[in-house]
Amino acid sequence: MQEEKVSLSGVIRFFRGSQLLGLVKHDGTETISELSELCEVNIPTNCTSGTCGTCMVTLNSGIVTLPDELPPGLDSDLIENMARLSCIGIPSGDVDIEVRPPL
Repeated sequence: MQEEKVSLSGVIRFFRGSQLLGLVKHDGTETISELSELCEVNIPTNCTSGTCGTCMVTLNSGIVTLPDELPPGLDSDLIENMARLSCIGIPSGDVDIEVRPPL
């Protein structure tokens, strides 16, 4: 039996509502925040460690792996509502992100 290989690379697209703000190819090693900078999409950040929640975005589709231990900026209710922290979130494959307005 041949082992199925999952590709981490893909395209990440950034939206605000139905408006496409930008897109960029990725290799599954960079954070959402780093990728947003590459296509000049502004996602506010502060701590860059998942503590403050400033960089929260909504995962519209795709996979953004969560850490085993949730950082202070996320809780299970937020995760159920598809919230992710762009400063620590690393996309796998094709991903669509909703950029939230600044708090």
